[in-house]
Amino acid sequence: MQRLSLRLDASAARRVTEGHPWLLARDLSLTSELELAAPGSLLELYDPKGKPLGLATFNPHSVIMARLLSRRAEDVPDAAWFHARFAAALRQREAWFDVPYYRMVHSEGDGLPGLIIDRFGEVLVLQASTAGMEALRPAWLEALHRLLSPTAIVLRGDTPSRAREGLPQHVEILGELPATPVEVWEHGTCFLADLVSGQKTGWFYDHRENRRRMAQHCAGRTALDLYSHSGGFGLPAARTGAARVTMVDSSALALGLAHQAAARNGVAERCETVEADIFQLLPRWREEGRRFDVVMADPPAFIKERRHKASGLKGYEKLTQGAAALVAEGGLFFIASCSHHADASSFRQAVEAGLRKAGRQAQLVEKGGADRDHPVHPKLPENRYLKSLLYRMEA
Repeated sequence: MQRLSLRLDASAARRVTEGHPWLLARDLSLTSELELAAPGSLLELYDPKGKPLGLATFNPHSVIMARLLSRRAEDVPDAAWFHARFAAALRQREAWFDVPYYRMVHSEGDGLPGLIIDRFGEVLVLQASTAGMEALRPAWLEALHRLLSPTAIVLRGDTPSRAREGLPQHVEILGELPATPVEVWEHGTCFLADLVSGQKTGWFYDHRENRRRMAQHCAGRTALDLYSHSGGFGLPAARTGAARVTMVDSSALALGLAHQAAARNGVAERCETVEADIFQLLPRWREEGRRFDVVMADPPAFIKERRHKASGLKGYEKLTQGAAALVAEGGLFFIASCSHHADASSFRQAVEAGLRKAGRQAQLVEKGGADRDHPVHPKLPENRYLKSLLYRMEA
């Protein structure tokens, strides 16, 4: 693949030296050669005096033009290079988890910008969201086969970020995929995931620890799991001894997986699924007087673009107002946001505005985020996308 070089000005060089892994269009003064470079080319970076700063992937058509791969400009990102990066990430996950179900690579957090790898036993699901990582596909595929010998690799090339990089949308299966849905194991709970048609990679490992903590709060109580998907919060709650669990989602497919998984976990008699639009359902249940000891809401991202931040925050406020009204006195209310455009402070303000509109007094008892297999690059706070808040309602 094409390999180019660029001397940065003092400001851009300082940005790289200070550890930031991105260079934006405004940071670079492009030569004619770089303007014509193929998206995904390799770019050696040097300071104004010619000192090497690192190696990046480059896309002249992207807002994020350069993404740092290495602090060594001379590195060659071949199969051996990727194998070393993957092996380091794998050792970390194997030290943390006793079953092979986790996010094995989390983009910049693991030094591999534009690459997500979720592991489901012998099956891997990948998202390559940048032109640079797409161009390096032969190298990382070879490295993954050497390291893990997966029976199948599902390439989920259907993310919106690929369009912004000028990449086509597609889903591709390499190898022999076992009968779907596949099992996912977390803290002794068996979930079912659709790796081809399900959302994102088919499962949300980021909430693993939040699910465990909330399940402990549900023992002996009634629980409502809003935006349940395939039973993410509801099934662990039932396994931990919840008296009754109601899982609500608008997707019949996802609820079907939750229903099947409830049977596999031996908790089907204490679980019910409801297919509904949650914003329509909540006021109806409030009027009917339905109440739950624990209400958990894990909605999809309400803010997909920065310009929609205000309306998205209103969405979290409205959801909180409706959901908090269903929490029994002295009960618990959990809500999460995966919108990286909603900073922690703005999200909390929106939620607490919703609590006031619901006429509820509450204490904030816990704050959470993504589990440890989603490391965050210290210079990319936007990658700390997941936020959760747990409130105890006053009687």
